[in-house]
Amino acid sequence: MNILMIETSSINCSVALSVNHQLISCIEKQEQNIHAGSITLFIEQVLAEANLTLQDLDAVAVGKGPGSYTGLRIGVSTAKGLCYALNIPLIACNSLETLYAQAKANPTHNHIYIPLIDARRMEVYTCSYSEAGTLLEEIKAVIVDGRTFSDSLTNSKVLFFGDGAAKIKQIYEQHENAEFIDGLYPSAKFMQTQALSYFEQQQFEDVAYFEPYYLKEFYFNK
Repeated sequence: MNILMIETSSINCSVALSVNHQLISCIEKQEQNIHAGSITLFIEQVLAEANLTLQDLDAVAVGKGPGSYTGLRIGVSTAKGLCYALNIPLIACNSLETLYAQAKANPTHNHIYIPLIDARRMEVYTCSYSEAGTLLEEIKAVIVDGRTFSDSLTNSKVLFFGDGAAKIKQIYEQHENAEFIDGLYPSAKFMQTQALSYFEQQQFEDVAYFEPYYLKEFYFNK
């Protein structure tokens, strides 16, 4: 079973390949505005490293968001185009869950895990997980202020991570219950557990109608 995995919800343009439940290759780069020019090249490179072609793929998994509007549009449109052309299933993975999986690779104890994806200005996309992986709070967009996450910090140790965590760190860096992991972005190589589970359950998206999980409407200045 060969699954191509694409994650573009942040500045991290990330492509990975899972072959028979093993992560074979991952290519990624964190840089603004590189997704459109890099994603096809990264796909070619991960397939070449595995000595496979597009025709060998059984499915494509894509990070559905929430996250960057532009990044998500590029990643999802690429994944949909491949699935349509190759007549293979499309799998959508939650980008916050992917970020959580990355943080859990180096586990802590007795912590609430809070992934945060930057949503511009002082806003973040977030949710929270228990140490065992139970979703404690649903995904939402939050405006960060001095009260954000104060209840969680009062009752438990909390681990913050993701490119939105810097906004929280400004407020709670000295808090005794707050801990931070710097430099984490949603990465395709941590999509594998979700992607394989959805593939085995045949939980596929409609290639024609699937849209990214933007969470909030896009606004622009006229």
